[in-house]
Amino acid sequence: MATTLEKMSTPGTKGIWDCHAHVFGPYEHYPLAANRTYTPPEALVQQYLSLLDQMGIDYGVLVHPSAYGDDYRLLFETLQNNHRIRGVIVASAENALNFTALRDQGIRAARFSHRSGAANNFLGSATIEDFQSLKSTLANANLHAEIWTDCAALQDIYETLKTSPVPIVIDHMGGFNPQNGINDAGFQNLLRLLDSGHVWIKLCVYRNLLNQTDWEIGKPFMKAMIQQNPDRLVWGSDWPHLRVVPTPNTPDLLDLLKQWTQDELVIQKILKTNPSALYN
Repeated sequence: MATTLEKMSTPGTKGIWDCHAHVFGPYEHYPLAANRTYTPPEALVQQYLSLLDQMGIDYGVLVHPSAYGDDYRLLFETLQNNHRIRGVIVASAENALNFTALRDQGIRAARFSHRSGAANNFLGSATIEDFQSLKSTLANANLHAEIWTDCAALQDIYETLKTSPVPIVIDHMGGFNPQNGINDAGFQNLLRLLDSGHVWIKLCVYRNLLNQTDWEIGKPFMKAMIQQNPDRLVWGSDWPHLRVVPTPNTPDLLDLLKQWTQDELVIQKILKTNPSALYN
């Protein structure tokens, strides 16, 4: 992994955000759904809050895991007890939810999946068809939509995202394939969406580099996004790094962002200004 820069190790009041994380358990009180794709180890709220403090991060965004199905108790109770946390729910069109009330509870978005390959969408996830059904409801509640997709699947939903009535946030840097290079048609579609102004991207580069011996191959992709529209980029730790072995050291991922960006103004946009506009 790349050499790290100076770590942000002191808790402070800098207004910094981590825009993507998950929590699980304790399973004695918050058991997983019986019908699920994966079974993660416990990753407790207090562990996450301690990590934020260690890294000097003031605010976090918790994304409801598909392994919990439609049991939102852990997310809702965490939001109620921690005002530094915002939430992203996973809801299908069949869920009878009051989205306006959810915003008052700290929910800022609903997440939908449209992924290619054998893995495809996890059990318990919401689909792009659910998004089509709920987009007007989300707009009326002043919520945005988060989309878990990849560059190979993006062409199928490009027009849907481009014409969305609500802001779109694409997870994990759009699931680019580093071997395809930045001129890949799917990645170029991603850049065009970023340029539209109503599509945001979470800079979580490591998820796309797990099979690479040298993570530097991912740097041109992040540079291309910054050049395209630095006002629509946010950063997410992706803690607790589900199904990644060996587990990355989360502060190193933040340091990697700073090292590859180098521009302090852009770093402030990614970590403070941009996420505040989305989640505050």
